[in-house]
Amino acid sequence: MELKRVVVTGLGALTPVGNTVEETWNNLVAGKSGAGPITHFDASLFKSQFACEVKNFNATDFIDRKDARKMDLYAQYAVVAAKQAVEDSGLNVEAEDLDKIGVIYGVGIGGIHTFEQEVGNYYCNIENGPRFSPFFIPKMIADIAAGQISIMYGFRGPNFTTTSACASSSNAISDAFNYIRLGKANVILAGGAEAAVSESGVGGFTAMHALSTRNDSPETASRPFSASRDGFVIGEGAGCLVLEELEHAKARGAKIYAELVGAGLSADAYHMTASHPEGLGAVLVMRNALEDAGMKPEDIDYINVHGTSTPVGDVSEVKAIKTLFGEHAYKLNISSTKSMTGHLLGAAGAVEAMAAVLAVQNDIVPPTINHEDGDEDEAIDYKLNFTFNKAQKRTVNAALSNTFGFGGHNACVIFKKYAE
Repeated sequence: MELKRVVVTGLGALTPVGNTVEETWNNLVAGKSGAGPITHFDASLFKSQFACEVKNFNATDFIDRKDARKMDLYAQYAVVAAKQAVEDSGLNVEAEDLDKIGVIYGVGIGGIHTFEQEVGNYYCNIENGPRFSPFFIPKMIADIAAGQISIMYGFRGPNFTTTSACASSSNAISDAFNYIRLGKANVILAGGAEAAVSESGVGGFTAMHALSTRNDSPETASRPFSASRDGFVIGEGAGCLVLEELEHAKARGAKIYAELVGAGLSADAYHMTASHPEGLGAVLVMRNALEDAGMKPEDIDYINVHGTSTPVGDVSEVKAIKTLFGEHAYKLNISSTKSMTGHLLGAAGAVEAMAAVLAVQNDIVPPTINHEDGDEDEAIDYKLNFTFNKAQKRTVNAALSNTFGFGGHNACVIFKKYAE
């Protein structure tokens, strides 16, 4: 069977550094941090008191007030990013076969705000008996973001949620890629959303010693590949890519950002939360993606790394890149946009895939910020080009994006410049 080609025709983003794709991209290229003191709740008693929050967001600017009340914050983010992406794609929904348009969204946790509120209300009023909102379950469940998007547009194609922790939305992109190239759909909105900056989200990750505690300087706390890194900065938001079968896109005269050419999946099979110290799963997932794309390591110009700013994870990913890419590793640009957005958990893969797509389109590699001279880890090879502190212009014919999740879940996607 001849596989169909898949292209990116629309983008949407709601992130800690911008409420649109354009604003997000411009701030990534400028090296702007999205970190600051937590405003969603009083974090004064927590060891980590800052996060990368979405700013100046009012759901009713985009969603009917009655509908917005039925959605957890993460689903609101998902819907807004999807609406941006559909508008950007120029897709005429009324003229499309809606049976052939799907939605696959990645979510790591889901409606944690709703869960906290409902359970908190129950225990605060337990003497009055059990009282829960009829929207408790449909607001909380992780699949409802994809459901809400399909309801909004009437899309009846493949519709589900992928959950693989921080690899969730890269898994969504991978699944969408396969459905389209197998002819199961013409268009799929693939993305991810997360809104876990809450008491239990921050408290849980803090208890694991996963979060940075650089409370005196939040904007410099996410510092991948620096010796002084002390954990990731939790973030929130959503990203969405409109993936489309090439001939379908050409027939309607769609603009094409880039072509999605390969996707890989693997497992570390090692530890609940830690990556394999030698990066074995990371090597495998990148190799699988390259083989799927029919590409060689030398064909890649830029890697948007997982790069969370954790002591173990950053080292293992560097080892994996050196193992797979060999001498070509020193010709690559490598950067972690998490240094600016923080870690968006289930939304990370979608937002970072978008950054990879725009790097291909614009021939600009966004930086890894917050690295200081002399702040070097002896376990990391600084001869590699981590694109520290300042964006770099270079031809980016192909970009690879890595995401690795708790449980050892690894996902990798590859985009390249579109050519007939």
